[in-house]
Amino acid sequence: MTKRETKREQLREEITAFVAAHGGLVKTSQLYELDMDYRKIQTFVEEGLLQRVKNGYYGLAFHQKDEESMVASLFPDGVLCLDSALYHYHYIQKKPYCWHIAVDKNTSKSRFLMDYPLVQPYYLEPQALMLGAKKLPLGDGSLYIYEKERMICDCLKFEDKLEREVLQNALRCYLREPMKDIQKLMEYARARRVVQKVQSRIGIWL
Repeated sequence: MTKRETKREQLREEITAFVAAHGGLVKTSQLYELDMDYRKIQTFVEEGLLQRVKNGYYGLAFHQKDEESMVASLFPDGVLCLDSALYHYHYIQKKPYCWHIAVDKNTSKSRFLMDYPLVQPYYLEPQALMLGAKKLPLGDGSLYIYEKERMICDCLKFEDKLEREVLQNALRCYLREPMKDIQKLMEYARARRVVQKVQSRIGIWL
């Protein structure tokens, strides 16, 4: 093996280890940290070592991952909301056709320009994004999801984005929750400015 071939093989091993250490997905800027340039990246894509997942992102066997693992890798800063959160909590039985994820309003819209998995972003103010968010194991990674009380407040705030039947069923499911926290619900209602909706749609049944 020539010196050039040896160096190239070392680079292949470095790439493999580096991408694997980052959950199988890295940004172009991260590959530049390995002293790679655009030409080298494209060469490894052509050879099959790297896969172009979407603009600015590359992976190792990324498309062999399950959908949950893909979403966890692509949007670690996002929060499952609305239909996706309802599905996780078993408030709806039919899996949404796309992932509903809340993100910082300053997030680049180009992150969502991909054919698969389908993602519907909801752009929120930074101070509202992580309110009531908690970590959820998802696929081979993790993602944030809103607590049930925050989720219900958002469903009322954005009820025009939900089917009427879905919203009504979500409210009924929450009312049946043995561990529901009404005090926390009202705290989130004040923060999300839906106190009147919570009082009129839920309060009468408590």
